[in-house]
Amino acid sequence: MSPKHEARLPLAFITPGSEVRLVALGDEIDPLQREQLTAYGLAESRPIRVLQQKPMTVILADEVELALEHAVARYIWVEKDASPD
Repeated sequence: MSPKHEARLPLAFITPGSEVRLVALGDEIDPLQREQLTAYGLAESRPIRVLQQKPMTVILADEVELALEHAVARYIWVEKDASPD
């Protein structure tokens, strides 16, 4: 019961430089691709830093840099952390 509940947002809409937390991988993502993303360290509650959005969404997750197509990034759901460092 947190008064500062943040709505979930698509990863594709997060400003570069932001740190977010993974909430879910949408069902719209191909099952094989979901498996690959999980293998690269994209797991629920995992912190993610957005490095860039154009021409592709580039993120840093567990010291692994990943480039994602916007068609995938728009179905990766994240929350902004309630308090910055």
